[in-house]
Amino acid sequence: MRPLMRVALVVVGFAALVVLIARNLPPAWDPRTPLDLTAAPNWLAASKLAWMRRDPQACFAAFATSAIVITRVPDRPSTTGCEIENAVRLASTLRTSPPSPTVTCAVAAAWTMFERHTLQAAAREQLGQEVVGIRHLGTQSCRNIGAGAVRSQHATANAIDVAGFILRDGREVRVVADWHGPPRDAAFLRAVRDGACRWFRVVLSPDYNDAHRDHFHLDMGRWGACR
Repeated sequence: MRPLMRVALVVVGFAALVVLIARNLPPAWDPRTPLDLTAAPNWLAASKLAWMRRDPQACFAAFATSAIVITRVPDRPSTTGCEIENAVRLASTLRTSPPSPTVTCAVAAAWTMFERHTLQAAAREQLGQEVVGIRHLGTQSCRNIGAGAVRSQHATANAIDVAGFILRDGREVRVVADWHGPPRDAAFLRAVRDGACRWFRVVLSPDYNDAHRDHFHLDMGRWGACR
C-alpha cells in the first residue's frame, strides 16, 4: 500500500472516530448542548456561559434544560445606550431585597451557577451555615462608569451590586462592615469574591476602590476583571 494511501486511511479513520465520540458524548460534556445550571460544573461550564453572552437563546435554553422557571421582561429600546434586551427577573432560591431585580439572562445564568456552586459552599465552610437571602443595591440604572463617558453595565441591567448576605440564623454579613471585620466573616466575603470570578466577567470588591467599599459589583460585560 502506498504511503499516501496509508495516511488517507488514517485520516478517514480518525475522522470517523471523532464523529462517533461526538455522537455519544453525555450532555454535560457536549459543547453543543445547553448548560445544566443545576449540575456539578465541569471545564465546559465557563465556555458555555461565555457563549450565552453572545447567544441569548442559548441562555434561555439552559434555564429550560435545568427546569428553572424564569420570568421574561419585555425588551425596552433606548436611543441613549440604556436598552433592556433579553432580560429576566433574577431566578434565585434566596430572598432578594429589593425583590425580583431585572437582569440580563446572562447575569441570571451566572448568578445561578455562583449561588449553587460557590456562595453556599463558602458559607458552609467559613460560617457553618447557609445563606438564605441577599441585599443588593440594584441592577439597572441608566448611568456611566464613574464620571466617564462610557456606559456602565448597569445601564443595560447586565450587572448586580450585592451589599450583604443574610444567614440562616438571621445574621447579616455586610460588605461595608465585615470586609475588614471578624476573621470568619472577612474570610467568607473574600471566598465569595474569589469564587464569583469563576462565573462573572467582572467582579469588583472593596479592594478595587473606595466606590466599591460597600458592595460587590458583578457583571457579564465584554471585559474581564477580578479585584
